[in-house]
Amino acid sequence: MTANRALVPQWDASASTGAPKDWLVVTGAAQHNLRNVNLRLPKNRLIVFAGPSGSGKSSLAFDTLYAEGQRRYVESLSAYARQFLGQLDKPIYDKISGLSPTIAIEQKSAGSNPRSTVGTVTEIHDYLRVLWARIGVQHCPTCGASVGAQEPAQIVRAILELPVGTRILILAPLCRQRKGTFKDEFAQALADGFVRARIGGQIVEIVQDLALDKTKKHDIDWVVDRAVADPSESRRLADSVETACKRGLGKCVVQAVGATGELPWQEKAFSEARFCDACHRSFAELSPPVFSFNSPLGACESCKGLGFAMQVDPALVVPDPNLTLGNGAVAPWKGVADVGGMTFKVLESMCKAAAIPLDVPWCQLSDEQREKVLYGNEGRFQIAWQGQHGQGTWGARFEGVMPQLQRRWKETKSEDQRDFYQGFFVQADCPDCHGVRLKADSRAVQVAGVTLPELGGWSIFKAKLFLENMALQGAAAQIAGELKKELLARLGFLEQVGLDYLTLDRGSATLSGGEAQRIRLASQVGSELTGVLYILDEPSIGLHCRDSARLVGTLMRLRDLGNTVLVVEHDDATLRSADHLVDFGPGAGRLGGYIVAQGTPEQVMANEMSRTGGYLSGRLRLDLPKKRRQPKGWLQMVGARSHNLAGIDVRLPVGCFGAVTGVSGAGKSTLIHDILLPNLRAVLNRSRSGWLNCTELQGLSAFDKVIEVDQQPIGRTPRSNPATYTKAWDYIRQVFAQLPQAKVMGFGPGRFSFNVKGGRCENCSGDGVLQIEMHFLADVYVQCEVCAGRRFNAATLEVKYKGKSIADVLELPLDNAAELFSAHPPIAKVLSTLQQVGLGYMALGQSATTLSGGEAQRVKLSRELARPGTGKTLYVFDEPTTGLHYDDVAKLLGVLQKLVERGNSVLVIEHNLDVVLAADWVVDMGPEGGGGGGQIVAQGTPEAVAQVRASHTGMALAEHLRRLG
Repeated sequence: MTANRALVPQWDASASTGAPKDWLVVTGAAQHNLRNVNLRLPKNRLIVFAGPSGSGKSSLAFDTLYAEGQRRYVESLSAYARQFLGQLDKPIYDKISGLSPTIAIEQKSAGSNPRSTVGTVTEIHDYLRVLWARIGVQHCPTCGASVGAQEPAQIVRAILELPVGTRILILAPLCRQRKGTFKDEFAQALADGFVRARIGGQIVEIVQDLALDKTKKHDIDWVVDRAVADPSESRRLADSVETACKRGLGKCVVQAVGATGELPWQEKAFSEARFCDACHRSFAELSPPVFSFNSPLGACESCKGLGFAMQVDPALVVPDPNLTLGNGAVAPWKGVADVGGMTFKVLESMCKAAAIPLDVPWCQLSDEQREKVLYGNEGRFQIAWQGQHGQGTWGARFEGVMPQLQRRWKETKSEDQRDFYQGFFVQADCPDCHGVRLKADSRAVQVAGVTLPELGGWSIFKAKLFLENMALQGAAAQIAGELKKELLARLGFLEQVGLDYLTLDRGSATLSGGEAQRIRLASQVGSELTGVLYILDEPSIGLHCRDSARLVGTLMRLRDLGNTVLVVEHDDATLRSADHLVDFGPGAGRLGGYIVAQGTPEQVMANEMSRTGGYLSGRLRLDLPKKRRQPKGWLQMVGARSHNLAGIDVRLPVGCFGAVTGVSGAGKSTLIHDILLPNLRAVLNRSRSGWLNCTELQGLSAFDKVIEVDQQPIGRTPRSNPATYTKAWDYIRQVFAQLPQAKVMGFGPGRFSFNVKGGRCENCSGDGVLQIEMHFLADVYVQCEVCAGRRFNAATLEVKYKGKSIADVLELPLDNAAELFSAHPPIAKVLSTLQQVGLGYMALGQSATTLSGGEAQRVKLSRELARPGTGKTLYVFDEPTTGLHYDDVAKLLGVLQKLVERGNSVLVIEHNLDVVLAADWVVDMGPEGGGGGGQIVAQGTPEAVAQVRASHTGMALAEHLRRLG
């Protein structure tokens, strides 16, 4: 260690200069692979930690600085509060001074709550609810008429809109389309002083014993006054309107009579309450909860504000249309192929009654026959039954498979049965609210002619444009002033971090980790806190290089509020914009943990020992292909249409390295994940019944297998790790079970599993940690006191292979594990592929929940590499360079190029310009995101795309090529 420290410059803690309050000083940090790091960081600056994956960046940023900030906060609480929170482990360091309150903004999804949306997470929806409640205009959802509550003074002003001298009738409505004689009502009106009524549009005098035909429906109004529209008559008009509203239970009708010329209106209904005269229904007062899908006042009554309903999918009910009913075509009917079973008797009897053959494949039945099986047959049929206790017949109606599944799913109390039925359901838009979550009355309220669901379905860019240009007058403009200001600010923050393509009603669970992180970043900018240490984990993930400048601007704005912003990052633009750049290394895992260089970006670039600086300065560079491959054929999508794709045609090369590029929201993922992959899988699985979201796919015969390597977690519990996912752990357990000591003690492979009883520690159930609920903080995990985090019991740990127990093996970096098991080919092969994708620094037993999206993707890639290939495989990657340093990108490119050299095709969705330059063919989509995208802007070799000025990617490639010289 001493020799290495001599090679790597370290700050001398004793040589500190400057005011202590201006610096964050770390001395002797040794968490994970950090090698007693001493570091002095300037406060109120943009600080970037760079270096290879596994070099110690996150260990210092999150596991030391953030963890210590959280621990100090808990210790500042009263003893009473601390007793409920437990003891947090202290990171390994000698001293940390100048530590501000810490806030971590990590690459975590925004949660799985189906009620959470972009609008609710950012609180934009809360402000919109207030805006719609205060200045919204209620419309009737049935007839679309404007519905509003008017005071008598407002009704008088409406009357005075008529030309001066216009004769009018002021009426008090009694009923609309009601049967009866109304004899008593006429008598009471006469007693109250009313002498005329309008019945069916005709003015009649009220006389004693007046009665109407009780078999007919009538419209009746009392004539309160015959007046003239004239400002000088305002007092009289006001008195008459008040009388009419009182008599009409809050409603009043004004009719212009005997007028010549054009009038703004001929007859108009007014109401002191919100009431639709045409539909004879009233509406509740508008309030913010009326526009909340989390409140009973606003939520759709069918889906309870979720926006979706679970519906039985016929394709899941009959997964194989080539089967006959007698052979079990209907999957939920267990035992239907058992001729002696009751289910078969019901089916047989119904089919006999409905003339549906049991021995004809489902796909050959008529639509009417299939309808009867799926949705039921109204006619009754007889079921004959014979058993050991006798025989008999009874009549019944057939409910239908789909209604039966719906009913049983709702009624069952068994979780196992519910899970079974759930397998035949899919999530679909609510049939009542069509996915917008609100009830009909709430959906019909408009501001400037736009409903709240309409605004929620727009992109952030379009919503911001609408609010900026929204023209309001008088009191509405005054009421909306502060609300508009706050809404525009929050929408502007989201735009600055490159999320202007998102819609406000987008579910939080559908956001990527990078999108969720940037939303939290935008919220923090809006909170305007000062004196905080913000720690961010690669906020540029998923961003096109065009948007990186806007992200950097947001980080600088957060800094300028009086905060220290510390970013763990690999993005070129962010590294060059840092006030203070710290380069970790020189390698990963046991080869890392040192500070290689620090200072301004220019100082780091000048440091010969810094590989990060070398790439920034151009001293080091990734190798570009000397010659582009020629396609062996073409995979063509014709008429691709989904989301913002409007029937485009796309060509992708076969036997080449292809890249799909474009700004966020341009349609890349839609093209690949929603069109290409589902159709290709359907063809390969021989289950295609038609082309999904396109007219046709051509050239599919070039592939016999498709492998998608995405960034979804390899496991959702701490028990899952790279060893278990790649199956290396199965081989390792077998090696331990074959050891003489294990055989003497009678230990089999199961003894060395932390998932089953026997060899694991039962206090923590093999987790090595115990979960502590923190109530108002995030839950934390503390080390198990029984096994000290080793996961296994003492007897199991006594068995050792080359001096290593099973727990020691789990803690080994993959590089060390590969060396330890080099004599075991099955293990060596798996670990070798993990090393090839740049994960040699990772612990063999590192929890899957701690892996970044990029690390999880590379673990998946390694498993695919370990399998024998066919040479006709299409590999699809979604941003494989996520979380990778320049050196790691070089390793990844080497692996991808080898896949192509074996005869396979590789397709990546990527923003990294070095990867794009390494591709043989580039398809650039755009030109913008959301509604401004969905087109092919450029396609061809990287050099050809770099010549297209309309392409944001092309311009960035051209600049990158100039920089590379």
